[in-house]
Amino acid sequence: MNKIAFKNVLFLDIETVPEEASFLDLSEEKQTLYAQKTKYQRKEEFTPQKFYERAGIWAEFGKIICISVAYFVEKEGVNQLRVRSFFNDDERVLLLEFKELLDTHFKKRNQLLCAHNGKEFDFPFIARRMIIHRIDLPQKLNLFGKKPWEVPHLDTLELWKFGDYKHYTSLKLLTSILGIPSPKDDIDGSEVAHVYYKEKNLQRIVHYCEKDTIAVAQLLLRFNNQPVLEEKNIVRV
Repeated sequence: MNKIAFKNVLFLDIETVPEEASFLDLSEEKQTLYAQKTKYQRKEEFTPQKFYERAGIWAEFGKIICISVAYFVEKEGVNQLRVRSFFNDDERVLLLEFKELLDTHFKKRNQLLCAHNGKEFDFPFIARRMIIHRIDLPQKLNLFGKKPWEVPHLDTLELWKFGDYKHYTSLKLLTSILGIPSPKDDIDGSEVAHVYYKEKNLQRIVHYCEKDTIAVAQLLLRFNNQPVLEEKNIVRV
């Protein structure tokens, strides 16, 4: 694997939920469109209403409630990972804050975005939601007219595939087999919507999102045969 300048990589993870707390809160048109969109994913026993708890995986029916980012800095000869989160009930606010970060600090050609399954999920989801909110895409997410080798995205899932495109490996499995410290999860992805809408505990989701972002950074270190970071070198800003 080619050596990567870690200081030029912005690691990220997003957490998404259905755009409304309940299927019945959608307009009749949106309910019909959701039923059509999910027709082939739903089994016979799942009505669109019962299946709505999974709506957060589609940018057309979900919204982002948290984007956590992390980046490496060198301090006294030691790698330090700094972690920051953008979170808000108002999706447009957090998207504008994230865009400002990219436009101000991550617009150079040699800088990259990195996420686990980011090319299939995180990056397109953010871009689609920005377009829905009429936000101009930052350079790092605007892929119109770009050739594949010009796309400034790294994907730890893709790197682990080594060309085996039918192979999916979860972030949780990879951290386990590669010996990356991962404290017992407070929640998992399937519980995010419940924690957000029922418990109204966004901070709990932010903490979960940050842990995944840190894990992605640790993965890239291990892929390059470098030691993982100790907790004392992970700083939340």
